[in-house]
Amino acid sequence: MSIAKEIAPHLPYLRRFARALSGTQASGDAYVVAMLEALVADPSDFPQGIDPRVGLYQSFLKLWSSASVDTGEPVVELSRAPAERNLEALTPRPRQAFLLRTVEGFSIEEVATIMRVGTAEAAALVQTAGQEIAEQVATDVLIIEDEPIIALDIETMVEELGHSVTGVARTQREAIALVAKKRPGLVLADIQLADGSSGLDAVNEILMSIDVPVIFITAYPERLLTGDRPEPAFLITKPFQPEAVKAAISQALFFDRRAGRKAA
Repeated sequence: MSIAKEIAPHLPYLRRFARALSGTQASGDAYVVAMLEALVADPSDFPQGIDPRVGLYQSFLKLWSSASVDTGEPVVELSRAPAERNLEALTPRPRQAFLLRTVEGFSIEEVATIMRVGTAEAAALVQTAGQEIAEQVATDVLIIEDEPIIALDIETMVEELGHSVTGVARTQREAIALVAKKRPGLVLADIQLADGSSGLDAVNEILMSIDVPVIFITAYPERLLTGDRPEPAFLITKPFQPEAVKAAISQALFFDRRAGRKAA
């Protein structure tokens, strides 16, 4: 199969990535076109022996890092969504890693290949992005989890990202009571709770009174992925990787327009 046929299905997603990096679609497209022109001029420059989608993004970042492209745009301040403005505040390499991991859905290993760094460095870049994001959208987090050790692990991850934990609820009743005491900016919820109550029911009750992003962390994803609405935007399956939880927290807050800077 030709390079053109291999990469064609992935170009719309690369355009999305390029826009997020550059700030505008026109600018992002200019870089995508420049990369395609370079591949036409020298097809042998396309990475071999790796997944074509990974190779496409690697080729793009190689050009992005080494060339200045005339986008044909005047330098003006555009009106952008909060998430796009937040992106501009991230340092370049962590921003690239964050977008590759959370928006484009690459694994840490694939991020490392695309950025041509080691896996540990790629993970560190994503973590740095999470910390920088927390400085912009730090918030109070409610944890709904009945297993003490797991709850402690999640609490540690939340605090490492710069957020505060309002409390840990082991039951639906405790979760509702904690929300009444202090409104959270994010909820992390298990489904099956200590007294047989449901974390899903707790979340639904919470959402009746406040508007807040929710991440489900559960060993029973099939109870949520039913095809019925509403399905959760953020779902992590136990046993989980800490990096996945941290990335989901950053993504939920970063791209949720309701999230704002935590009051001092």
